[in-house]
Amino acid sequence: MVTLVVRKTIRASAERLFQAWTDPSQLTQWWGPPGVQCIEAQVDLRMGGRYRIANRLPDGNTLWITGEFEVIQPPRKLVYTWRLEPEAKISERVTVQFESGGDATEVIVTHERIPNETARDMHENGWHGCLDGLAKYLESR
Repeated sequence: MVTLVVRKTIRASAERLFQAWTDPSQLTQWWGPPGVQCIEAQVDLRMGGRYRIANRLPDGNTLWITGEFEVIQPPRKLVYTWRLEPEAKISERVTVQFESGGDATEVIVTHERIPNETARDMHENGWHGCLDGLAKYLESR
């Protein structure tokens, strides 16, 4: 199993970032690396609540990311399981931390239980794309 950590400082409050990460109508505006469109997001933001995110890939196929919330500490931290439907057999785990500093917040994504280096590299590209999209979304508002 492999762990990945991706960081980005974004000019927005932790509260604003937490809201953009957990509100389905906002999530669909920024989620996904370039070429991937988030076409649907469902978020039941409570302990044990589930989420589903639909990513339309450049080839036209749709990939669903699903899981359930394990820790919710607004506006500082989220921990949730991560599965790609339908192929994932085990749940990976994602921790997102929002650390305020002045007029910006560092977003730290820790993605654990990744099965191998190839999957880690794909996740790294995806997370960098998501965080770049989140920064553009919030900084343009």
